[in-house]
Amino acid sequence: MSHGLLWLPLLLVFVLLTALGWLERRRQRLFREWAEGSELAKLDGCGAARLLDGVLSWSTFEAGQLKPEGEFVIKQLELVELLALRSGEAPLTEEAQGACRLRLVGDGQQRDLPFADADRARRWMGELMARSRCEL
Repeated sequence: MSHGLLWLPLLLVFVLLTALGWLERRRQRLFREWAEGSELAKLDGCGAARLLDGVLSWSTFEAGQLKPEGEFVIKQLELVELLALRSGEAPLTEEAQGACRLRLVGDGQQRDLPFADADRARRWMGELMARSRCEL
């Protein structure tokens, strides 16, 4: 009897890990369907983003679906800034790592696109500016 009670916590951990794995697989499948045909796409802890037909749109994974958060027309892009995710308007240094956001500025508006990884955000900055120049 005591041996069975020792295995019960392990069984609960196994069930929990299986459920979390299933949720992650579902999130990735939804993302693949959503991002199909896009020129540029990302999925990380801060959400999903895609560039499709000159429009950058981003979403968060919520309640088993992708919830749209915003969009920006790339041909209107004038400036892209890399900022810290939570600390106001502080720009991120070249050495900084971790969560950040891209501030997209153009046509009198500015939008923030969150990223979980600063290196990926830096690569996206270059890609977005290159594509905005091609759209002009």
